[in-house]
Amino acid sequence: MNSISQECQQLKNDYDHCFNKWFRDKFLRGVKEDECKELFKAYQVCVKKGIREKGINLEEVERNILGTEHEKTTPPPKDGH
Repeated sequence: MNSISQECQQLKNDYDHCFNKWFRDKFLRGVKEDECKELFKAYQVCVKKGIREKGINLEEVERNILGTEHEKTTPPPKDGH
C-alpha cells in the first residue's frame, strides 16, 4: 500500500523494511525493544503533514466515536450546506 503522500513514500518503505526485519529477527525471538521507533516517528510526522495538506481535519479523524453516545448520531451539517 502506498503512503498518503508521495513525499512520505521512502520513509514508509524504510519503516516497513525495518519493522519486518525487527519483527522476524528480534520480536519473535523475545527481543521487545523497538529498533524502528525513530523511523516510525519521522514517518508519522510526514503522514500528518500530508493529511493536513489534503484538507483532512486530524482532530476529526482521531476522535473516539465507537462505544460513545456519538456512535449512532447523524453528523452535523457542514458549513454552507
